[in-house]
Parts: sequence; structure tokens; C-alpha cells
Amino acid sequence: MYVCNCNGIRQREVRAAIDAGATRPAEIFRHKGCQAQCAKCVCEMRQMIQEAQEALAYAAE
Repeated sequence: MYVCNCNGIRQREVRAAIDAGATRPAEIFRHKGCQAQCAKCVCEMRQMIQEAQEALAYAAE
């Protein structure tokens, strides 16, 4: 499923960027070599980052 239609970024690509250390949407765009266009995807990216951080914190307990 696409997260960013403007740049053609899929969920798995966002997850890969997060796994590689991205903690902000701008870092995800950099990881993909592009920039935000309309920024409608930024909220979803932030949510995915937060979920990944919560899962990591939970696993560390």
C-alpha cells in the first residue's frame, strides 16, 4: 500500500527507512532520495514512526 502517492513510497519502504534509523518524515524522504510534495503522507509517517518506537520500547522491557 502506498503511503506517499506523490513520490510512490510504499509502507514497506517507510518501515525500511525507520528500521535504518529514520525518526522523522524528512529522514524517510532523504532515505528515498526525494522530498515531500503535498505532505498529506506526513501524519501517517509520523504514526508509523511512533508505533515502531513504542514497539521497540515495549520489547526492551
